[in-house]
Amino acid sequence: MIGLFPWLVSREDNVAEQKECMAGNLAELQNLVLRHCTQPTVTTAIKELTLYRAEVVSEPIPFVFEPRVYVIVQGSKQVMLRDRVFDYDASHYLVTAVDLPVAGCITQASPERPYLALCLALDPALIAELLLVVNDTQVDPNQACIMGMGLSPLNSGITGPLLRLMRLLDQPEDIPIIKPLIVRELLYRLLQGDQGCALRQIATAGSNLSHINRAIHWISLHYAEPFDVARAASVAGMGLSTFHRHFRAATNMSPLQYRTQLRLQEARRRMVSENVDAAEAAFAVGYESPSQFSREYRRMFGRPPARDALCVRADQLAERGAAKAVYAHEAHCG
Repeated sequence: MIGLFPWLVSREDNVAEQKECMAGNLAELQNLVLRHCTQPTVTTAIKELTLYRAEVVSEPIPFVFEPRVYVIVQGSKQVMLRDRVFDYDASHYLVTAVDLPVAGCITQASPERPYLALCLALDPALIAELLLVVNDTQVDPNQACIMGMGLSPLNSGITGPLLRLMRLLDQPEDIPIIKPLIVRELLYRLLQGDQGCALRQIATAGSNLSHINRAIHWISLHYAEPFDVARAASVAGMGLSTFHRHFRAATNMSPLQYRTQLRLQEARRRMVSENVDAAEAAFAVGYESPSQFSREYRRMFGRPPARDALCVRADQLAERGAAKAVYAHEAHCG
């Protein structure tokens, strides 16, 4: 049988090798992230590369996902884009092609097996340059806009370049020369994968997703001003109904809902980080009615503004204290 069908054995061996390679890559990535990430968030010597670590599970925390590829090497996380839920762990990678206000929580973490993750910023200009070099399929400008966030199975084509990138942190003198080569390889692998369509769209000037991305940047700059949806549609170069349709397809929300999410997240940040009161935060992000601000804030975060800010600050202090204790123990143990 083997003599008649040698390709069957070859395919099985190849699958086994890929699984073994993936397991080895993840094990080494875990060790490297654990060693280099001694705080909850670390910006590395490779400016596009950020590391994350957590010893406890968390409540949903609102933040903005920027265009990046996110890879968990230990633990798991849940990300919510309004009514869409993305659960992922070390078996998947997440790609975001546009800025998206989401809520995320760590669902699996402990001091013994901390949540460990890394992300790499995506540069549309570099993707566009790569598309020209490899003569990749051009995007039809009339192609329907797709969601700017997607989840795909992790494979050695993704973990391999990421592992080589992490190894460069131990050889900083090699970063300027080797990093661009590894990043290009990783982008090439991403373009070949399930999320390649979204990456092609943001890198193609005439695509619908790139037009929506322009409007998203405009909203991000003007969220505190009176909102003019027609102006946002004009920035995107679309008619109003077309703009609404493509915006919802890309972000899973309307332009007004997107603006509201940005306002409330910034208000929360000001109350927590700058210790301003609810009224001051509301006016700073563009609300004219404190009662409307309180209603929308409570709807999004589940608590009134002042009480929520107190709870978040208390949680942050507790997390910092726990993290310091863990890192001190690790330092003592060598």
